[in-house]
Amino acid sequence: MGKKVNPIIFRMNQTRTWDSKWFSVRDFKKLLRQDIEIKKYMNGKLSQAFISKIVIERTAKSVNINITAGRPGVIIGRGGVGIEELKKEISRKFVKDIKMGVNIGIKEVTNPNLDAAIISQSVKLDIEKRMPFRRAMKQAIGKVEKARAKGVKVQVSGRLNGVEIARSEKLTSGNVPLHTLRADIDYAFCEANTIYGVIGIKVWIYKGDVFAKSKDDEKKDEESSKESKNNSNKVNI
Repeated sequence: MGKKVNPIIFRMNQTRTWDSKWFSVRDFKKLLRQDIEIKKYMNGKLSQAFISKIVIERTAKSVNINITAGRPGVIIGRGGVGIEELKKEISRKFVKDIKMGVNIGIKEVTNPNLDAAIISQSVKLDIEKRMPFRRAMKQAIGKVEKARAKGVKVQVSGRLNGVEIARSEKLTSGNVPLHTLRADIDYAFCEANTIYGVIGIKVWIYKGDVFAKSKDDEKKDEESSKESKNNSNKVNI
């Protein structure tokens, strides 16, 4: 079952949440298609920025796009010129309603070597530069191991090294439990375009288990937050 289901959708509402945070009754199909087109356009245009995740939130008057990237400076540009151009292009191509505003927020990935999307994109660049695929896979696994992940798996599929018959090759390190729902597994897929055809790249990174907080832990957190607020008020007095 773990091999047949996408690891992210398999753990939805357990360790992950949706990347589109809005609700609509009438225009659901239209807005969902718009979200997919925006994400596809941004991943293609900002490929050098190593985008990890794009979260879209909608209100009655605006479309808020939050981008998490490994190289946020590529998106921002000098003096924020890049963001302004990106807003204009998105509003012109996708958000055609004049009353709707487009807001873009950018966050930097704290640890890029623990992000499956960034690791898969680095393998993609290495393969497109005609590096041997095994060396690219081993380098990616080495980066993840240095970041102290509990497990990593990298798989490439296609006409590897230009052979006539397509095949799949896989390298693993550590433990990657695909059937455990509480396992925090980051998964990403991308495609490398070579002169021999398209090569698919899949990356799984196991960061550890996520356990739900008990009621006692939640009460302790609330009490500690109240104490910190009281202490801060005393200092201000």
